[in-house]
Amino acid sequence: MTELSSILRREMALKLLKSGFIPEQVVATEAALSCYGYDATRQQTEPLLALLPDNEKQLKTILKIAGEKSLKIFPRGAGSGMSGGSIPAEDGIIVSLTRMKQILEIDEDNMIATVEPGVITGELQEAVSRRGLFYPPDPASLAFSTIGGNVTENAGGPRAVKYGVTGNFVMGLEAYLVNGEKIKCGNKCIKSVSGYDLTSLLVGSEGTLAIISKILLKLLPAPETVKTSLLAFSSMTAAAQAVNAMFKQQINPSTIEFLDQHSINAVRPALPFTLPKAADTVLLVEIDGPEATVKTQAEKLNRLFQDEALLIIDAENETEREKLWQARRKLSPAIANIAPHKINEDIAVPLAAIPEIISRLESLSKEIDLPIVCFGHAGDGNIHVNVMLDKNDPSQAIRGHKAIDRIFTLTLELGGTLSGEHGIGNTKSAYFNKEWTPATIATMQALKKAFDPGNRLNPGKIFPLK
Repeated sequence: MTELSSILRREMALKLLKSGFIPEQVVATEAALSCYGYDATRQQTEPLLALLPDNEKQLKTILKIAGEKSLKIFPRGAGSGMSGGSIPAEDGIIVSLTRMKQILEIDEDNMIATVEPGVITGELQEAVSRRGLFYPPDPASLAFSTIGGNVTENAGGPRAVKYGVTGNFVMGLEAYLVNGEKIKCGNKCIKSVSGYDLTSLLVGSEGTLAIISKILLKLLPAPETVKTSLLAFSSMTAAAQAVNAMFKQQINPSTIEFLDQHSINAVRPALPFTLPKAADTVLLVEIDGPEATVKTQAEKLNRLFQDEALLIIDAENETEREKLWQARRKLSPAIANIAPHKINEDIAVPLAAIPEIISRLESLSKEIDLPIVCFGHAGDGNIHVNVMLDKNDPSQAIRGHKAIDRIFTLTLELGGTLSGEHGIGNTKSAYFNKEWTPATIATMQALKKAFDPGNRLNPGKIFPLK
């Protein structure tokens, strides 16, 4: 850090402490700042400061003081993002919203929760569950990720196939612009077409347009029961056809997760049940709703695939359900046995293209001589693609990173998208112009400029560097 930066850090810290912040809210030492310069991509930088506001007044104060110095601002939740969305620049400040963590209201009559951005997703689910209500979005990080982070990345999860992603449950927002002015969008009304839909614009904007301070979330009645089944198939094509058949036969699962052959082989030794050796693809299917409906649909599921599936296991209680879910939950640590490192991407393709993209990825794997492990959400086409490698081997690292470009090209050729739930951040920004036309990107950048004329809010994210 330069002497000028050190002086600015001290000046900013002093000004904030004089403005009512307590020392715990102004992180200025190098050791402590290391906790705020990373995310799940394992990138690491050191910001100028990390600030932890307790309330909206403090958030506005931060924006005002940062504006006086034209400092870059990097909003942050739990740091669990997979695309570098919260990675700061060395001359910028982190604004961590984890102390703004109140559930302000659970409106049972309107079935809406009003929360601050730092509320942990799983804790919100538990709180509304105690009222007989249900908040469906379930990212894998729900035990520690924040609602604010989920909203800005438009996070998904296994239940997206039936319920949709986070954005489908955001009814309104309050947010602060870079100049400290507050905007409100959306409301508790089921129907509202008054003006531009700024709520939808801010959802998934990755902190580049405004800093969200309050969120209105739609809730549902809690499902009466859940039925979990595991189905093994001899090929990805057979599994994909099974997914299509479920929808055509009006079976409406809340979850359809899949594991490819590499995933199955990795996790097989850790499973509390035996999978057939011929199993090439596994589907983990959950159906929820009224007990009678779930029973009928589960029986239809079994009848539909009794001949095609190599194996069908139905969980009869919560203990058995948990055993089936171990096939998915033990996967991430298990694939580490294939190679010590991985490059993880989350492409999405139309449902009918799943067998084709898996086949092409298998061919690519042989071409680059590196394992490519695929698993994810078969019900919505969102695939987690893991290129397994040893980063300490320069040749593997080079092949692995070249493979990413090929993966994105194959995905777009099949009508897919660069990200189904992780966002673009800084890890995919270089590929952004492969998906969108120059005019489309220019329109997005014009919106960015309207919200943030000086490009001070989370700069370097989404858009390719010129």
